[in-house]
Amino acid sequence: MDSFHSAASSHDPVGWHGTTILCVRRGTQVAMAGDGQVTLGSTVIKGNARKVRRIGPSGSILAGFAGATADAFTLLERLEAKLERYPNQLERACVELAKDWRTDRYLRRLEAMMAVADTEHSFTLTGNGDVLEPEDGIIAIGSGGNYALSAARALLTVDGLGAEDIVTRAMKIAGDICVYTNHSVRIETLEAKSAGDHA
Repeated sequence: MDSFHSAASSHDPVGWHGTTILCVRRGTQVAMAGDGQVTLGSTVIKGNARKVRRIGPSGSILAGFAGATADAFTLLERLEAKLERYPNQLERACVELAKDWRTDRYLRRLEAMMAVADTEHSFTLTGNGDVLEPEDGIIAIGSGGNYALSAARALLTVDGLGAEDIVTRAMKIAGDICVYTNHSVRIETLEAKSAGDHA
């Protein structure tokens, strides 16, 4: 387990330093990537943290987090509990988690953001009770998120690139620009079944 704690401050309320998470949906494929750098102030504490994971039945859901890892694991556990209660209903599980996150006195103190995706939907979850689904199928959170988002949107215009290709290239660009992002990137993918696969 990657047990590290990010020091939150008034100008960095969710401990984003050292985190870039990118999720891209294209065609039947969804890919999520996270870099491995953890930074405390101006010091790199760890370079290979695992910030993207598979959760849910048979690892059918991708989850990535930005913020304090201990808090993120707590949220992941809560989300998995919601998924057990609402199987095959990712959106419902996310909404129920967001409600708890916003109203529960303990959960309100957790400093993290999450990106989750299955073969049909992608969502960003925040402690403000937000469950946001992007119009263009791209989610980017963390200190290098804007760089990764910009690169991914540009790469979406390139014919022949799949979701995994896009996150690979976009994360490299983010790592080249953002001092809190490195090139130790973990990528997880999901592939939706096409109509022919049901035959």
